[in-house]
Amino acid sequence: MSGGSSLFAQIRVLTGRSLRAMVTDPGIVLFGLIQPIVILFVLTQVFSKMGMPPHFPEGVSYLDYVLPAVLVDNAAQSAMQSGVGLVEDQKNGMVARLRSLPVHPGALLAARSLVGLVRSAVQVLVIMVLAMTVLGYSPHGGMAELALSAGLTLFISFSLSWAFIAAGAWLRRAEPLQNLALIVIFPLMFASSAYVPVEDLPSWLQVVANVNPLTYAIDATRALALDMPGLDHAFPAVAICVVITVVGVVAALRGFRRPL
Repeated sequence: MSGGSSLFAQIRVLTGRSLRAMVTDPGIVLFGLIQPIVILFVLTQVFSKMGMPPHFPEGVSYLDYVLPAVLVDNAAQSAMQSGVGLVEDQKNGMVARLRSLPVHPGALLAARSLVGLVRSAVQVLVIMVLAMTVLGYSPHGGMAELALSAGLTLFISFSLSWAFIAAGAWLRRAEPLQNLALIVIFPLMFASSAYVPVEDLPSWLQVVANVNPLTYAIDATRALALDMPGLDHAFPAVAICVVITVVGVVAALRGFRRPL
């Protein structure tokens, strides 16, 4: 990467480097699949045998209902790995070496976000294929709307990756970053429409769910995949993702520019 290389060229080179490292270590992707796959199988095999809550959509199986939530949860977990990847680059000397070169500070950060997007796309594809072939998942909205649902899920992953990249740039340690992700993502998933309709949650939890960004994201992806009401949540979901991305980019650049 010479002094005359453009920002886009630098991002392309750094993204290719990280993608090659991911290909040579497929465990990075496979281990990231364990949690969402376990959640998918446990939820569908346990809760599908129980009575559905009063406000559960008619004609929708629990597998159909919960799969979009599992994909959004996977998107959040994959986004967290983008922050962990930046921390690893800081620890192994990669960042220090790049700072001695005429490389734009945002190039490595953008590359990390793109690698996270690719990882999330692979995981989404694998989860969908397993759901269709093993559990018999069949999207009511058809393959075109399922693809749109997957696209929205990936956009959610991309935006959240910037939040975790920013956290990684400031914390510079993997353990507190992972603890932060656990503290934030786990409660927000359960305090949303992920596993039961908001109307069937306790009244105090409904208040939280109605302002929870993940509720809008899950409702929008679910509406696309199942061709059911809730698509009006797509605009708030996209708007929230845009805000998270912008704030994350600014915070990540400021944190990244601090002395090591």
